[in-house]
Amino acid sequence: MEKVKHSRVAHYVDKLAVPAEPGLTNAQLMLTNHDLKPVEPERRQWGPWNFVGFWIADSFNINTWMISSSMISGDNGIAWWQSWLCVWIGYSIAGCFICLTGRIGATYHISFPVIARSSFGIWGSLWPVFNRAAMACIWYGVQAWIGGQCVTLMLRAIWSSYNDLPNSFPSSSTETREYVSFFLFWFGSLPAIWFPVHKIRHLFTAKAYFVPAAGIAFFIWAILKADGLGPIVKQPGKATGSALGWAMVKGIMSSIANFATLIVNDPDFSRFARKPKDALWSQLFTIPIGFAVTSFIGIIVSSSSAVIYGGDPVWNPLDLLGRFLEGANSGERFGVFIIAAAFTLAQLGTNIAANSISAGTDMTALLPRYLNIRRGGYICAIVGLAMCPWNLLSSSNNFTTYLSAYSVFLSSIAGVIICDYYVVRKGYFQVRDLYSARKSGPYYSTFGFSWRGYTAYICGILINIVGFVGAIGRQVPAGATYLYNLNFFCGFIVASAVYYLLCRFVPIPATSDVWMEVGDEIRNPSVAYGADDDIEGASEGSPERYSTKGDEETGIRERKLGNF
Repeated sequence: MEKVKHSRVAHYVDKLAVPAEPGLTNAQLMLTNHDLKPVEPERRQWGPWNFVGFWIADSFNINTWMISSSMISGDNGIAWWQSWLCVWIGYSIAGCFICLTGRIGATYHISFPVIARSSFGIWGSLWPVFNRAAMACIWYGVQAWIGGQCVTLMLRAIWSSYNDLPNSFPSSSTETREYVSFFLFWFGSLPAIWFPVHKIRHLFTAKAYFVPAAGIAFFIWAILKADGLGPIVKQPGKATGSALGWAMVKGIMSSIANFATLIVNDPDFSRFARKPKDALWSQLFTIPIGFAVTSFIGIIVSSSSAVIYGGDPVWNPLDLLGRFLEGANSGERFGVFIIAAAFTLAQLGTNIAANSISAGTDMTALLPRYLNIRRGGYICAIVGLAMCPWNLLSSSNNFTTYLSAYSVFLSSIAGVIICDYYVVRKGYFQVRDLYSARKSGPYYSTFGFSWRGYTAYICGILINIVGFVGAIGRQVPAGATYLYNLNFFCGFIVASAVYYLLCRFVPIPATSDVWMEVGDEIRNPSVAYGADDDIEGASEGSPERYSTKGDEETGIRERKLGNF
């Protein structure tokens, strides 16, 4: 064993390890590193306008552009203004959920993987974290493939012959042209992963100026080419009665489900806020406004396309830009290039925000001894390339439907976390104990797993499981389908209610009888056992003062508060 310990392999393994705080046990090395610790004041650089820019940038993407298409099209389609109302309502509700999870990160300056330890257990939190990381890696590849389509348009606008590039992949479900564009987008995204999260805000600020400006230019251009707004704005809805009601419910839930992953991982960004208020109003208002404006532009541009080319509206903006290139002069080609470049930047920002940083943060929690956010982000990118996303997006494959439907199961994770923080613990965390692997720790629970959290999580999944099977094409009872139409609410409410009841009848430690957030007292904490207190300004005898009962023997500090 001594030879192995001092072997060359062990030397290189140690070289791969990320820097760690001195004095940590082996178990603690599996729970913390620099990227998992509470953000110190020097890195809390996100102000309210950074969050405004972040959400304006994130709202302008192809998925949001097309979100009304499924509501308006089809035999039970609704009117354009009804679909737009669904977008307003759905994203307003999503904004409220974002603020609920974001406040936890902005108050205690900790990320989603650390927050999950409070409700799922020190080791039990790894499953929700892995769940989120795997989804982020898959979505990274899918979004990068869409970004590659934007690059194709840019290159076609410069060299029209690029559209006729010979195909050297005749037996594949993709072509050489699409793969080259995808690889260019993927490779061009790598530098953005390098920057730390508190610095990447500048990318979103740049995107918030450039991308909406290009979208408005596209909006004006389409209206001028069509000589008006097109038929969609005059088209009445086809659905009536209860069908109309359920169509609008599905439209609202579609908007919320589109945000399910961001609801869970918003603390990954909000922890860099200077103060909790910076992550409140800026997110609460910008989210519904930004996404509603983008959706409106998408509706009008698609409506105009029906006049320009006849037939059905072209909902995909990339398809419409491709049509604009047919017989285009040099000025029009330049316009397509600029707009396609804006969509490319939009896809880059969305992929970094929703997938790369989230996957990086989650992987950091899965293997903190050797991974940080940067390394995790690059692993996410490699997985996104290796998974061959063009196979998943083939017309005969319902994988994207599965991914979209699967995201609703994140609602039960959100339900447990939000109930734990706001209802059960009343805003109180013992931050250092979130990094403690000791069995006597308040968050360790049973073998490191919280049976309360997992019971509630499974109940939140079960309420939607039959409807989920129906969503991916199986025959299920009508009642399950109607219940699934309210999927996010069902999962969230059931998981929250079950968790509350379990904690009510079987109380948990480290809770408060009154509302008590102590995150502002965190400065630059040490999480090593027996380290100096990370709370500043607590006076003798005040409720902010820790007792050190048994501290010499256990290193655990206990708050003088009652149980829930």
